[in-house]
Amino acid sequence: MATDRVISASASPVEEQQNWALRPQKLDEYIGQRDLIERVKIAIVAARDRGDPLEHVLLHGPPGLGKTSLAHVLAKEMGGQISITSGPALARATDLVSALTRLQHGDILFIDEIHRLPIAVEEFIYSAMEDFRIDVTLDQGMAARTVQVKCKPFTLIGATTRAGLLSSPLRTRFGIVHHLQYYAQVELEAILDRSGRLLGLEAMDANCLRTLATRSRGTPRIANRLLRRVRDYAQVKHKGAMTGPAVDGALKLEGVDALGLDELDRTFLKVIATTYRGGPVGLETIAATMNEDAGTLEDVVEPYLLQIGFLARTRRGRALTAKACEHLGLPTTLVPQDAGGLFEG
Repeated sequence: MATDRVISASASPVEEQQNWALRPQKLDEYIGQRDLIERVKIAIVAARDRGDPLEHVLLHGPPGLGKTSLAHVLAKEMGGQISITSGPALARATDLVSALTRLQHGDILFIDEIHRLPIAVEEFIYSAMEDFRIDVTLDQGMAARTVQVKCKPFTLIGATTRAGLLSSPLRTRFGIVHHLQYYAQVELEAILDRSGRLLGLEAMDANCLRTLATRSRGTPRIANRLLRRVRDYAQVKHKGAMTGPAVDGALKLEGVDALGLDELDRTFLKVIATTYRGGPVGLETIAATMNEDAGTLEDVVEPYLLQIGFLARTRRGRALTAKACEHLGLPTTLVPQDAGGLFEG
């Protein structure tokens, strides 16, 4: 399954528990996203001086970049507790009332996948964010009446991978809105070095860190997952020594190549190259050929291929680029003439 890939940025419940020990506890330990960290540091100091809760924060970007980790860090920095839920879990207005009334002054309510909030619940959250109250309507028709339920001043942190699906009224109520970027290789190396020390691994040399960082697709979650796979492989095959051969052997076993592509990525590219002569070809056609779901390919496979310049989304469909052909050892004559300049988005 595509969602079970070692280089998938999505986290399973078991892996989410394993990640707790690797999460940063303070802003000074948070690596990467420099602009965002600078903004929230200023907001935290200002809020502390006034005795107010932190402004509402909206974090959006691809999965695995540290949105949940940052929410926990902000809660610790503000000296409050964090309550975690998700958009689909808040199915009714009463679910929101229950979540908000449990919060104390300065606490944080973290809503993951906030773009999936039902419309009825989203309308209730407006007054909670602005006036720290919830207007609950009782009865119907002529007998309808509104009861105000007050909640203590809190901070809402919303996280989403699809900011475009967020309604404008909800987005404008956040004081801090930031798009998380993919991590640079040097930042991933620092994250891997810290994670390795927390896992009790022997010091890895710079080449091992560089190899893992290069194949982590700019995503800390993938980097930590690959690190754990290498740790297991080194323990069984190399007596626990985190050496270059151990890293190469573990990643080869997982099917992750030098650019972080796995078998699903390569199959996707080869289908376009061999079956459809480099494209352009529609996504639904590719999905049918691979016997995969088109939504999975669009959300899981295509983003990284677009990021590294291996795939072009033209008006007539998907097409390979010269870089993809070179990586796969295919002739660049497969590249369509319009593959470089007709991007859809």
